[in-house]
Amino acid sequence: MATSKKITVLYVDDEIHNLNSFKATFRKEFEVITAGSAAEALEILQKDSVHIVITDHRMPGMTGVDFLIRVLEMYPDVMRVLLTGFAELTAVAEALSRGQVHYRMEKPWDEEQIRVVINASYEISLLRMKGGQRQDVDVASELEFILRQNLLS
Repeated sequence: MATSKKITVLYVDDEIHNLNSFKATFRKEFEVITAGSAAEALEILQKDSVHIVITDHRMPGMTGVDFLIRVLEMYPDVMRVLLTGFAELTAVAEALSRGQVHYRMEKPWDEEQIRVVINASYEISLLRMKGGQRQDVDVASELEFILRQNLLS
């Protein structure tokens, strides 16, 4: 499903070189907003319309899972993706199973995988909101299916 609207992605990471790299890589395809902390990202979400949040898990002050739980509570229609560089599988698995995180990727991130996840997340969010009513869509399963299809192509 093609769209003329530019997808807005909020990328959250406490490492400045990751923020710069993400923005440089994806700024031509997506509207990229970056934040160096969860607190800064929450301020951005108050004033800007965002389709997808991608956040690092290990950050000072608030973990990525805790941040995404706040995003879910305040902005339930925003798609939520977690980047992990460490094997914190228990917290991440619980967040995935409870629907607090739609998808998890490992760091260092793969450019093509991020691109597919962003586009697929946006398409799924459109399906969820089809006709102005929230549709029950298992986002994690849909993203997994779409990613597998892209790997096979």
